[in-house]
Amino acid sequence: MKNKNKIMRVFTVFTMLFAFISSSYAATYKVGVSVPSADHGWTAGLLWWANKAVKELKEQEKDIEFYVVAASSGSKQVGDVEDLMIKGIDALVILPHNPATLQKVIEEAYNEDIYTVIVDRELATPSQDVFIAGDNPGLGRVGAQWLAEEMSGKGNVVVIEGLQIPINKQRVDAFNDVMASYPNINILDSQPGDWSTQKALSVMENFLQKHPKIDAVWCQDDDMLKGVLKAIEEAGRTDIKTVLGGAGSKDIIELIQHDHKLVRATVTYSPSMIASGIALAVHGVKNEKMGHLYHSPSRLILGADLVTKENAADYYFKDAAY
Repeated sequence: MKNKNKIMRVFTVFTMLFAFISSSYAATYKVGVSVPSADHGWTAGLLWWANKAVKELKEQEKDIEFYVVAASSGSKQVGDVEDLMIKGIDALVILPHNPATLQKVIEEAYNEDIYTVIVDRELATPSQDVFIAGDNPGLGRVGAQWLAEEMSGKGNVVVIEGLQIPINKQRVDAFNDVMASYPNINILDSQPGDWSTQKALSVMENFLQKHPKIDAVWCQDDDMLKGVLKAIEEAGRTDIKTVLGGAGSKDIIELIQHDHKLVRATVTYSPSMIASGIALAVHGVKNEKMGHLYHSPSRLILGADLVTKENAADYYFKDAAY
């Protein structure tokens, strides 16, 4: 009996010691990352960059536990955020599937003092500590300026838009504002392609049937550009001299590097912005300074850079999903 009691005491001490050691190494902070699932190239890149950032940060930030989840719809993403909140996250990094659908649940997280970083798609009623995005007006403006010069200020252009959400309007409005300065450039048509390769293919096929003379295509997205190229090739059209997408996918950058006859540029809108958002959340939840900044930023807009053959290597990531 004495031996049994001694064993029990030793076991109890060991259990307490193990619990103490485990708690010493337990995560102090929990960061949840919520993104749309990979329904096209850019969102596949988004998830790739999120996982890459988390992998690297885990090696540096031993006191943080990360959760990365991807949702196929806005309603599924609402559920994901609710699950993350049940897990007790201290920070939320989210690219909303649809800002209107996610508004309420993000507000709930923010109001519960969860450090909130919104990426790319802004809420109608801001509920965040930091907003980070690419330069959507810049993407339209930079693309239009380059395209107008490539067209020597004259000719016919067709436009394939993205999903009909605010960032698409920002891009298209900026593009149209620049083109308004070129009276000899005629925008023949502008239709949504939803950032889908297949839908852009269908829209371009309709454009080709409808318009006998097209000089250039602006489709603001490198996934849609692939559909556009396929439509042009299948139709055997030789009047089109330039096709411009956007976001800077590695496949399109490769075409630029290899002197594709129609694709000579793109404009950056990198999914790596999610990685920057995660880094912002880590600094924010720990209340740390960022570099030599004395104040934490509340809004970050990343530059829209023109990528041509001369600088393409600087924007090419061989292992990236996009």
